[in-house]
Amino acid sequence: MCEDDHAGIGRRAVFVTGAAAALTLATVSFASAADGPGPRTRTVRGTLPPGSPDFVYVPVDVPPGVREIRVSYTYDRPAVPAGTPGNALDIGVFDERGTELGGRGFRGWSGGARSEFFLRADDATPGYVPGPVRAGTWYIALGPYTVAPQGLSYELTITLTYGEPGGTVPPVYPPRRAKGRGRAWYRGDCHLHSVHSDGRRTPAEIAALARAAGLDFINSSEHNTHSAHAHWADLAGDDLLILLGEEVTTRNGHVVALGTDPGTFVDWRYRARDNRFGRFARQIRRAGGLVVPAHPHATCIGCNWKFGFGEADAVEVWNGPYTPDDEVALADWDGMLVASVREGRDWIPAMGSSDAHRDPDTVGHPQTVVLADDLTREAIQEGIRAGRSYVAESAKVSLALTASGGRGEHAGIGERLRVDADTPVTVRLEVSGAPRCTVRFVTDQGVLFTSAPLPVSGSGVVEWRTTASYAAYVRAELRHEAAAGPLPGALAGFTNPVFLGRG
Repeated sequence: MCEDDHAGIGRRAVFVTGAAAALTLATVSFASAADGPGPRTRTVRGTLPPGSPDFVYVPVDVPPGVREIRVSYTYDRPAVPAGTPGNALDIGVFDERGTELGGRGFRGWSGGARSEFFLRADDATPGYVPGPVRAGTWYIALGPYTVAPQGLSYELTITLTYGEPGGTVPPVYPPRRAKGRGRAWYRGDCHLHSVHSDGRRTPAEIAALARAAGLDFINSSEHNTHSAHAHWADLAGDDLLILLGEEVTTRNGHVVALGTDPGTFVDWRYRARDNRFGRFARQIRRAGGLVVPAHPHATCIGCNWKFGFGEADAVEVWNGPYTPDDEVALADWDGMLVASVREGRDWIPAMGSSDAHRDPDTVGHPQTVVLADDLTREAIQEGIRAGRSYVAESAKVSLALTASGGRGEHAGIGERLRVDADTPVTVRLEVSGAPRCTVRFVTDQGVLFTSAPLPVSGSGVVEWRTTASYAAYVRAELRHEAAAGPLPGALAGFTNPVFLGRG
């Protein structure tokens, strides 16, 4: 075993890479296979000071004849004062094609979920992409997510195993359609994590939980990797459509790439100030996906959305168990609806997903229920993009919101009822699966109607009358009974709006 020191990144850094705020350290070299058989190991140590760049690359010269590369790492976790972030160091790898932003060199990322990984032609650690270990300069990517005031000292161990590379296994992906029921309401969860990022469940376990939750579709959304795409094919079926995507996890917010082409990787190595997000939002769309900012008001470091919503096809308003963060996101989205009406521009539909990682996280809590022409990737995406959807806490909850005018005109969720400003409009919500919940009708003027609690059966019909001059849109919220005081209860469901007026 050989050892190297990267004493301090300021002295050892040699150039800035194509990714913003990144530095590359001195190269780690290995002997060639001709110098003898057996694995070869090098250990690298260094310290990252507070204020380190987002990404630090350790180049590794990989000679010909390498069958497998294996990497493990550790770092110190000193005590820090209350309220001060401690050390957290992410890791991944790029191959000989380099670290260029949006380039082809990406071979895997596990963030902080794993302390070691391997990859070779026929297999790789979850989160990493199998394939040949070709000769050239590879790059171990270190991501100092947070650095303690004392600095972050790390030790990186790289092992190369020599030998015949073995054959690659062609990836197989799930089909783009399931059996479906024609034009119908389909239930889905579009934000889920497996062992391919920081989840603890296998894809098979997630698929079983999705079926048990009454879901018709799910979306694979691992943090910063597409490695799971090739592990879903055997789990899809006539009863479950499996879409492929990624949770693009930047330092300034997360975005779900929803339903991209199989094998699509979307880079995440930029901040809002770098002006790069638009480029990768366009890449998501070129790959057939939707751009969905996730948990925009979450308080975890790096989770709060700072890229604006100009590129969003939808926004995740409800993420996992309902919390004050979701209440803020709901209010912020409603403000965007008001602005879209006032300015006469397109509106952004809302979604909800579980973001389930491990027990006791519940797959399908919440879920987005989409009116689609069939159970296909394109039809589900079109329903989401058009806002023909509502969000429910479980498959028990069903909502049907309609608005009707004086001459039999009617419109549903995501649609427009084209009536004159003073034409009487009846708004009707049919509910099931929501015992003792109350209904609120929310418009661009605020909450204009709150019902009495629904019966213990959980089913009921609530109606309210208005005009387009009084309400430019109406959306429904289904709330559990409030615990105390004037605060609204947690959501049991909500709808996208019905718009009123000529538009």
